[in-house]
Amino acid sequence: MASPLFLRARITHFLFVFLVSMAVSSAQTADDSLGASAFSSDFQFPTIQAEKLIRSLNLFPKRGANLHAGGEEVLGASPIVEKPVRFPFMADSEPSVKDLGHHAGYYKLPHTKDARMFYFFFESRSSKADPVVIWLTGGPGCSSELALFYENGPFYITSNISLGWNDFGWDKVSNLIYVDQPTGTGFSYSSDDEDMRHDEEGVSNDLYDFLQAFFKEHPQFLKNDFYITGESYAGHYIPAFAARVHQGNKDKQGLHVNLKGFAIGNGLTNPEIQYKAYTDYALDMKLIQQADYNRMKKTVSDCEQAIKLCGADGGSSCLAAYMVCNRIFNHIVDLSGGKNYYDIRKKCEGDLCYDFSNMEDFLNLKSVRDALGVGDIDFVSCSSTVYEAMVTDWMRNLEVGIPAMLEDGIKLLVYAGEYDLICNWLGNSRWVHAMEWSGQKKFAAAATQPFSVDGAEAGQQKGYGPLTFLKVHDAGHMVPMDQPKASVEMLRRWMQGKLTQADDHLAPM
Repeated sequence: MASPLFLRARITHFLFVFLVSMAVSSAQTADDSLGASAFSSDFQFPTIQAEKLIRSLNLFPKRGANLHAGGEEVLGASPIVEKPVRFPFMADSEPSVKDLGHHAGYYKLPHTKDARMFYFFFESRSSKADPVVIWLTGGPGCSSELALFYENGPFYITSNISLGWNDFGWDKVSNLIYVDQPTGTGFSYSSDDEDMRHDEEGVSNDLYDFLQAFFKEHPQFLKNDFYITGESYAGHYIPAFAARVHQGNKDKQGLHVNLKGFAIGNGLTNPEIQYKAYTDYALDMKLIQQADYNRMKKTVSDCEQAIKLCGADGGSSCLAAYMVCNRIFNHIVDLSGGKNYYDIRKKCEGDLCYDFSNMEDFLNLKSVRDALGVGDIDFVSCSSTVYEAMVTDWMRNLEVGIPAMLEDGIKLLVYAGEYDLICNWLGNSRWVHAMEWSGQKKFAAAATQPFSVDGAEAGQQKGYGPLTFLKVHDAGHMVPMDQPKASVEMLRRWMQGKLTQADDHLAPM
């Protein structure tokens, strides 16, 4: 008998064919100027689109998602099982890992049939009184180990598959958590495909349940300030998770979490505004010509209308919006002549835009897997199945829940590297400025200030009250990878309430 996931995939496939044929017919009737070839290359089934994005990072996971039988031999009876971690192949350097609290664990998600969420926890290199920061990588379906080893974690992977210390890891200013989510991503897994998530309600509830269990396991950190961070598709996850934590606090559910703020890096949050910004950004950065821009106006209009039908609640209309709107992005990429859509200063060599393959090699070493306690669980670096499962969530507007949190004093930082196309700074700036809240006009009128590090301008920032926007210079999609020192300074000042101060002469780290 076919599994429920397979049946859903077949139903979704036929629905896609129907919706896309209607969308293509409508668009071709209204606007033939792009030609038939554009439709054949741009309208891609989400799995194909996901696999293309995964290959561009030189990642080749063995599975589409981490669906794995069993697991009690790993977890035992406890809902959360954690072990101290000391990675093999650590380069000889200070500080000694023996002196630091490094942990890895699994949490059995309660509102699932059999799902386990994998996480890392690194205690601060500076002080256990530092804030607790959780990081969410996007995709959807990419493991947070990408950030851990290539962006802002304590370590980086060397060319000979060993580890070195990251001088600008975010654990220098925070107690840092990385989670593999949604289910099926990274080392997180289930034996039942019904545990796959399709929307932010499921994602945020799983994260909230994990957070409650984490603080029960580590009660000494419960009083610390707590911040939610991440990038890319986490522009959806982060606002939903923050709202879930805030609501849980208001309703006195479980432990009170000392939520102070959330930060979105090069994220997708309000698709209606951000997709409209694609052609403007591409024209400004000379990725397309004026004639290309003019030809794409009708497609942009079709995208806007499709997203309005999608709304904030998801559903079948969001499938059509995904297909129509991603045609804009794909066509710009085709016209740009091999530019790296994560960093337009660079070129992609064929499908390859970055090489993150050392991460897969490292995490598949038996000595590393033994250190983590993952047993025979596969590592799925980026999951095409999770990507497809979340496709009806893609075009939803996650900005709608943010104003209420701003009014309650929860801080928001939106930052973006200036050379990223896929979640570009222009679209992010526009949705932040368009967001309706009591401080909207004063935020818009606020002066733009330089964000300086070591006496040099590293970006442009503006802020009012709990809201801050920062464009980071000389960075693409992954700001902590491209500008590691600037990113950790950004985090530290923001958490201290000093980010929008022009003076960068703060205490040294």
